[in-house]
Amino acid sequence: MRYDLDDLRLFVHIVTEGSITAGARRMRLSLPSASARVRSLERHAGVSLLDRGRRGVRPTPAGATLARHAREVLDRTARLENAVAGYARSPAEPLVLVTGSSAMHRLVPPALIAFLLEYADQDVTVLERRTPQTVRMLTSGEADLGIVIEDEARDSGLETELLGDDSLVVVGQAGGVLAGRGGLAYREIAEHPLVGLVASAPLQRWIDKNLGPHAPVARYRTLVTNLDTQISLAAAGVGLAVIPRRAVPPGRALDVCELHDPWAHRRHLLCWGARVRQSSRAVAALAEHLRRVYT
Repeated sequence: MRYDLDDLRLFVHIVTEGSITAGARRMRLSLPSASARVRSLERHAGVSLLDRGRRGVRPTPAGATLARHAREVLDRTARLENAVAGYARSPAEPLVLVTGSSAMHRLVPPALIAFLLEYADQDVTVLERRTPQTVRMLTSGEADLGIVIEDEARDSGLETELLGDDSLVVVGQAGGVLAGRGGLAYREIAEHPLVGLVASAPLQRWIDKNLGPHAPVARYRTLVTNLDTQISLAAAGVGLAVIPRRAVPPGRALDVCELHDPWAHRRHLLCWGARVRQSSRAVAALAEHLRRVYT
């Protein structure tokens, strides 16, 4: 016996809704047409599939069995169609998002998760770069969106918008040398052992660039590759750490002090690539998800 997939789909809808009328509505069929299809199914099966009552319908034992197997058939059919269609359609070119290490910590990941779940057919390449490199990639059309430091993106000629504050603070072990301090300058921080990021990290490059040749030479106990490790070491008392305020873990036992140095006050901008398709729904959606994590 051959089963028509639309008939099986209709029958599953009817069983799910408990109503032939509701099942017909989901299939965009008239009630007489849906009823005729059900009768045809029962005629071919040689058994009643539905118990009809004043308050709707429910499957007979045979109908319940048919519905269970019909769901499996429809699911496998959908998977087959998707698998074959993957060879026929051209995959969407990945969007390219470029950002520094500061934004990558606790900001970009939730925005990326929300976007990728919403746009199942759109991929995203995320690159970690310093702001000057990000600006070059956006200007040349190699990237669609970038998160940049405001001071380093001036005169780029690119379209930008303010995302939020990315000021730096100094953190250390709770009850340690920062206890009771509201703020201090870097020259005071440098009197104590520090925990830093590796020299190639965008945040560390920003700090080193702004300190200048006359800054005191600090003792770094160790240099690590990510903010999570840096914060853990600072919390344990290994040394003080300069990190973005947004990276301070809520509820973590840390002393946090303001940095009075002008270079510690930064803002993140969202920057659009020079050749990006402004009408691109996917690019606009990714930008919106980034805005949300900064609010």
